[in-house]
Amino acid sequence: MIAPQNLVEVLIWKTLVWTWPLYAVGALYIVGPVLAWILGGLAVLSLYLGPAIRDDLRATGVIPPIVWGWIAGMAVMLVALWVGHIDWGLGVAKTIKSSIGWAKGWALIALFLLAGAVLPIRREVIVRAQSKLALCTLVLAPLLLAAPYVGLPEKIFTSPLKAVGGPGPEYFTVFLFTYDPASWAPRWQFYAPWSPFAALLGVTTVLFALEETDKRWRAAALGAGVLMILASKSRMGLVGLVACTIGPRLMPLVLKSWAWLVLSCVTASLSVLGVWLMHSLGAGIEAFKSARADSTRVRATLQRIAHERWQEEAVWFGHGTVQPGPHLVEYMPIGSHHTWFGLLFVKGLTGFLAFGIPLVWHMAICLVDAARYPRGYLPLGIILVFVLLSFGENIEIETYLLWPALLMLGVHAREMAQKVAHTH
Repeated sequence: MIAPQNLVEVLIWKTLVWTWPLYAVGALYIVGPVLAWILGGLAVLSLYLGPAIRDDLRATGVIPPIVWGWIAGMAVMLVALWVGHIDWGLGVAKTIKSSIGWAKGWALIALFLLAGAVLPIRREVIVRAQSKLALCTLVLAPLLLAAPYVGLPEKIFTSPLKAVGGPGPEYFTVFLFTYDPASWAPRWQFYAPWSPFAALLGVTTVLFALEETDKRWRAAALGAGVLMILASKSRMGLVGLVACTIGPRLMPLVLKSWAWLVLSCVTASLSVLGVWLMHSLGAGIEAFKSARADSTRVRATLQRIAHERWQEEAVWFGHGTVQPGPHLVEYMPIGSHHTWFGLLFVKGLTGFLAFGIPLVWHMAICLVDAARYPRGYLPLGIILVFVLLSFGENIEIETYLLWPALLMLGVHAREMAQKVAHTH
């Protein structure tokens, strides 16, 4: 039987299994950062005390280079924030508020990776806890899916916990479902603040399910993950379901000579079929965009404004913060709805590289490991989810729900470091 065996695993297990009750009181946005700083603090303490700390908290090794890369990148992010605030004269109060925002957002990436890499956390414990959360989702699904058809309200309540501050009231609001403003059809967001994010959480649930050793738990987790993707009605989720699950499992073919032979045949045939394929692909992309044309238009305009203002006004360190958008983009903040354009606008080229370099480095590591060992499938799938998310969302305000995936990336970094140590 898989169960937590030390204080750290108990913390992770209980937080994951209690996700729905925590969502019901609007506490998830607070719990994520608190857990990150507790685990990060324990990781630093276990490294500092070494053998003097109790056995079940003892560090499992040194910090892997990729984790150092993320720590450096997220530290640079904070420096870029400060410089941007000084450049634009945003004042001490705004700088402190934004620094707290960094501590609840970007910092979580480095903290969870550090915790996963250093603390005695087993991969299978995170997987099983994720499966238990998935079962809770399936149990609640009939109520959620029936809600719009039996006259239940969209929103139950907004938690008073919003007083602690956050990006918006939706992070503390308990929803049964929401109506799509374009079609007025119901969409579900489960325990996420909005539907497209719920879809990508569904993709991560499927990725974890594929690692599950028990068939019944695997079936429950797969069912919950697919339900989250379909009920959210998100185009990005459907892409993720295919790309993030199948892609990593195709990586071992890269090492096989016959795969290269097939690839050369396909490449040769593209010279004949290439034009037709390009037309078909173009038509498919247009159909994909027109499925939610208003959303696509607003996002494209936001990105264009963010890019132009970054180039003209603040190339190196950005504007320090998002800014209200015009009526043309329905007053959505400039620098939102896209991690990369958001980084350029808010933190400039410095922030863009501070996130981009460790992400590309981590993806390269996971690509190589997935080509050689099955242990790399889940981490590569997670990295692909992050890449997908980064093109439609601001990933830093979603780390509070992505923490099991970030922990798993840390655990994988440790597994690889230990493998290298054993071979030497």
